[in-house]
Amino acid sequence: MKTIVARALLVLGFVVTPVDAQLLESLKDAISGPPSQADIAAARQEVQSAAQQALSALYAIAPGARRSIEGAAGYAAFSTFGMKLMIAGGTSGKGLAVNNRTNSQTYMKMLQVQGGLGFGVSQNQLIFVFTNEAALSNFINQGWEFGSQANVSAMAGGEGETFSGAASISPGVYLYQITESGLSATLTVSGTKFFVDSDLN
Repeated sequence: MKTIVARALLVLGFVVTPVDAQLLESLKDAISGPPSQADIAAARQEVQSAAQQALSALYAIAPGARRSIEGAAGYAAFSTFGMKLMIAGGTSGKGLAVNNRTNSQTYMKMLQVQGGLGFGVSQNQLIFVFTNEAALSNFINQGWEFGSQANVSAMAGGEGETFSGAASISPGVYLYQITESGLSATLTVSGTKFFVDSDLN
């Protein structure tokens, strides 16, 4: 029931306006109630599995990414579910941010607004890599939001072959996007917000 309510609210929110992520979540909780401890435990396990699957998919496509991620300050892996219904659509997803130095884990959420006509369903995997502690801390504590033009960002080669196939989106921050056809040549993350999942932390 909670999943149905969440997706219904997601579609309604995106059809009307890019509703603030926290407000949408508060509305969902008001309707469906807060999650139980069993729900939280199951959701954490699901997010951890999805994050590991995202990393495995990346390593299969770009083996060099493993060394880049393991040598970085941390990373965040997201699995997304997108749907587009004629006028507008949206993508929701969950992820896990990991500090490689301390092994601490932070559960995250993402929401994306999409405009234009169309109909379809898509599933992507996003892996952020943070080369320094400050970049990782800012992502977790302040969240992240891509502007409306983020979908035209070209993939960068990184520093030599270190981050080959990733986009350099900010000093010390690289992003890999995996679609159904493989590692994407361009990012499609316009209008996307990333923020801490208050239910799971």
